[in-house]
Amino acid sequence: MLRHLGTKRTPEHNLKLATLLGLTAGFVNAAGFLAYAVLTTNVTGHAALFAEHIASQDWKTAQVIALWMFLFLAGAFFSSLILSYTGPNQRYSYSIPIFIEIIILLFSGVCGVKYDGTLVSKEVFAGSLLFAMGLQNALVSMISGSVVRTTHLTGTFTDLGIELAQLINRSKLDKRIVKSKIKLRLVIIFFFMTGAVVGAYLFNRFGFRSFFAPVVILCYALLYDIFRIKIKRFYQKTSVTVRGAISRK
Repeated sequence: MLRHLGTKRTPEHNLKLATLLGLTAGFVNAAGFLAYAVLTTNVTGHAALFAEHIASQDWKTAQVIALWMFLFLAGAFFSSLILSYTGPNQRYSYSIPIFIEIIILLFSGVCGVKYDGTLVSKEVFAGSLLFAMGLQNALVSMISGSVVRTTHLTGTFTDLGIELAQLINRSKLDKRIVKSKIKLRLVIIFFFMTGAVVGAYLFNRFGFRSFFAPVVILCYALLYDIFRIKIKRFYQKTSVTVRGAISRK
């Protein structure tokens, strides 16, 4: 799901990636907004807020919003740098950004009760989530070859509209490929929305401890490939041993 790149990557890998990390992003989007009154999975809304505060000469708030946008950018840059430095073919190079994201979510889960609503608190708590979502968005984009993006739905709805038009258009496009793309977009939208609903419900019920839920999802995503590799190796060794025993007989 995470380690397959290039020609080794299949639509099934992208669907699994969209399912798990779409859930995570949707959860953080809703829970982060309820916790800090800040959108923490994209920067589109922040650009408008930044312009508004610049126009009203509220320089202090404008600086904080600029910091949030920079932190999302920094997360994407850092994730890309890690994958580029370790090499895209390194089996577990993706685990570093995800591990950092887990630490940030744990920080919100454990220390979120100290949030007091001041600009400084928002800088720290909301900013850390924006950095984490920048990490995740760049990671998913690089792994999937820019096919999957999980932290926002604007581009996904745009692509879905284009592909629906292609589906009904009597062109020579491969309808099977178009249907596969539409399925992926619908999966991203569905699981992002599901994660948002679950995130809102759990935050209203458990408060900041709800951030432990996406940590569990990310841990599962990390362990999924590791256990599959070990099981595959065990199966291959067992098969070789069995075939060797049969040939000796």
